[in-house]
Amino acid sequence: MSKNSSYNPLFSLNTQQEKWQQRVAQVAYRFNKQYQNEPFELPEEVQSMPIFQEWKSGLLTGRIVSPFWEIAKPQKNQHCLDIGCGVSFLIYPWRDWQALFYGQEISNVARDTLNSRGSQLNSKLFKGVELGAAHQLNYAPEQFDLAIATGFSCYFPLEYWSAVLTEVKRVLKPGGLFVFDILNPEHSLAEDWAVLETYLDAEVFLEPVTEWEKTIKASGAKIMTRQPGELFDLYKIRFQA
Repeated sequence: MSKNSSYNPLFSLNTQQEKWQQRVAQVAYRFNKQYQNEPFELPEEVQSMPIFQEWKSGLLTGRIVSPFWEIAKPQKNQHCLDIGCGVSFLIYPWRDWQALFYGQEISNVARDTLNSRGSQLNSKLFKGVELGAAHQLNYAPEQFDLAIATGFSCYFPLEYWSAVLTEVKRVLKPGGLFVFDILNPEHSLAEDWAVLETYLDAEVFLEPVTEWEKTIKASGAKIMTRQPGELFDLYKIRFQA
């Protein structure tokens, strides 16, 4: 029997899942360090980059944050899932929106911080944060009106995001919306950002927008809105029945 004829698709899938889990662990490590204010050891040439100086001062965050609420503001009593939520409930106006907040996060530091403080902030709206990756959502089918995923798509290949889109479709109610952002390699900050993040222990994938949009359409979703930013472009999509 030839090597080709002994190909096992299950083995291939398991190998792919292993690679994804390794990448998830690496990205979690990078953000755990940041949330705990641990120092990153970077070469002088990286520290001299303007983008590093902005990152270190905190100014960069304000420039590159994706304001998902501008294209899909959570509505009162909607069930909303924030994937890769970080400490979203503590910094965005969820209380003003009066939407029910559920989260999933790969950083145990962010998860623990939010679970310890979210209920104190508003126990009615805050429904807790699960620890887990975006391609394995710990929620029931058709549970959410809105799903959000910002700030982390660039750390994973498009094939991973195909799996994420499948999972998001599963947990959204029919007609529900998914808002997420992508790193647009055409933006002037993109290459410097990719260099910086690589030295911060998280490699970045610079995928063309055209390939992203092919992936979105292949998932059975329709692009409703696209909003460009300085680094990330926001997308609002709806899955077709």
